[in-house]
Amino acid sequence: MNLLENELLDILGYKFLQNSLQTWLIATGMATLALIALYIVKRFSLSRLVALARQTENSWDDAIAAALSRTHLPFILIIALFLGSLVLDITPQYRQITNNIAAIALLIQGGLWLNGLLVSWLQRDQEQRKRTDPASVAAVNAMGFVGRLLLWSIVLLLVLDNLGVDVTALVAGLGVGGIAVALAVQNILGDLFASLSIVLDKPFTIGDFLIIDDHMGSVEHIGLKTTRLRSLSGEQLVFSNTDLLGSRIKNYGRMFERRVVFKLGVTYQTPREKLFRIPAIIRAAVEAQEPVRFDRSHFQSYGDFSLVFETVYYVLKPDYNLYMDIQQAINLQIHAHFEQEGIEFAYPTQTLFLEKSGAETSSMSAAPAGAG
Repeated sequence: MNLLENELLDILGYKFLQNSLQTWLIATGMATLALIALYIVKRFSLSRLVALARQTENSWDDAIAAALSRTHLPFILIIALFLGSLVLDITPQYRQITNNIAAIALLIQGGLWLNGLLVSWLQRDQEQRKRTDPASVAAVNAMGFVGRLLLWSIVLLLVLDNLGVDVTALVAGLGVGGIAVALAVQNILGDLFASLSIVLDKPFTIGDFLIIDDHMGSVEHIGLKTTRLRSLSGEQLVFSNTDLLGSRIKNYGRMFERRVVFKLGVTYQTPREKLFRIPAIIRAAVEAQEPVRFDRSHFQSYGDFSLVFETVYYVLKPDYNLYMDIQQAINLQIHAHFEQEGIEFAYPTQTLFLEKSGAETSSMSAAPAGAG
């Protein structure tokens, strides 16, 4: 029995790469336990997150679950082997190699996690935009591509740094090259960033009616470089995104109600008691319409050929055709009331005084010069 124990001790004491067989067995056991533990933690955490995501409306738990599902077995294996190697007595050179391998694996896996979060967020954002603003999906895709490119560029530089590559010169070279490329395509990049600004800030969306300088039309498409409007006469208007953001834009798509001001004139021969009744007649005509909110009606001024009344009301919906239908109904109702009251609308007239020799003067009224 003592002989068997001595032989077993000799075997366990056999050294390989400066570590006994016993030490290698302990390292293997630790690596195996770490592998099993990490795999169980991954599966348990993923199942719990998926169950939680189904019970909540929050999208972040879904994104975290999607990112955690991208935890790959090679990464778990590398981390388990690294933890097992900690009990081994190895040279500083080999220890540095194991540290670098673990760091590189962690960087790549971290990149996969962040990429999973970014992809999950982009997918959900695209689903929402397809329902509300389909034209902005392309711009969001471009923004996501730029984000993923930047993410993996950073991961690559960190991996190269862990491999001992001097990334300072590489970053400087990329910086100079990036400046040269940016100068060459500065107009395209300007339109691209303007497109991202439109998507994120939302000064207008698909379907909004815009007036830009002396051009007007409904937004039909928001692209990476241009935005296209369909004018009232049917042609398509194309604006570069940079020029568009630098212009003064009137967005009638954001109008919640329409303020209407109109004037009408009656003749100077209208009796005073009828002048007092005109604001009430106009108010009744306005309030008979739906959906409107009456504001005011006043005898505003003495015009060149008429007594001027100004009226203000609000149409509670932005539709232009609805506004015109309401204004037409108001005009017809006012006309009917004025006809009943014997109130005459004014129109441009001239009075000519003709003087004969001998101081005899006569006057006559000229024919109407035009409609009021």
